[in-house]
Amino acid sequence: MLSQLVLFAIDICAVVLLVFGLYFPRHRRRDLVVSFLGVNIGVLAVASALNATDTGAGLGLGMALFGVLSIIRLRSTELDQHEVAYYFSALALGILGALSTTSVWLSAGLMALILVVMFLGDHRRLFRHYRHQILVLDSAFTDHVALVAHLEQLLDARVHAVTVQRLDLVNETTVVDVRYARTGRAPITEPGAPAHAGAHR
Repeated sequence: MLSQLVLFAIDICAVVLLVFGLYFPRHRRRDLVVSFLGVNIGVLAVASALNATDTGAGLGLGMALFGVLSIIRLRSTELDQHEVAYYFSALALGILGALSTTSVWLSAGLMALILVVMFLGDHRRLFRHYRHQILVLDSAFTDHVALVAHLEQLLDARVHAVTVQRLDLVNETTVVDVRYARTGRAPITEPGAPAHAGAHR
């Protein structure tokens, strides 16, 4: 019983650090703070209750996973991939906090590993020159090579991948999804934000 309470306390400290120490200072999306906390505490409560009965931990954890996955799949607002990673991290912390069959040190170590991975994987300095944007160009590009060359000149960057989302030959516009790495001193914009770009005719 004492070890279970210790795991509960470690889980609460870990999810607070995950949310208020890593996610919110980096991404500032307030609405997801309560989601991460609710997922963690909810999974911790349900898995702990089912783990203490004859139902078995496997069924309890399976139900918890199914519930969280359903919430994420049926979401009404779009989530970025890093936000999905935070969801699963909060979920994993809650499951580890509910597993009384493992040692406290093992569970605490695995929780620490999750936090370290999220700290490093979501660090601003990791791949900091890489960007992802949706651009609206005021020219219709039908040639892929010309499109890439124009984007590299416009962004002062090396284009690694570009996908044409819409090509309007009547209004002469092209909507592209472009992933690139900055090489010069082009203005820095938020990754993933749509932008309008002029084309040199």
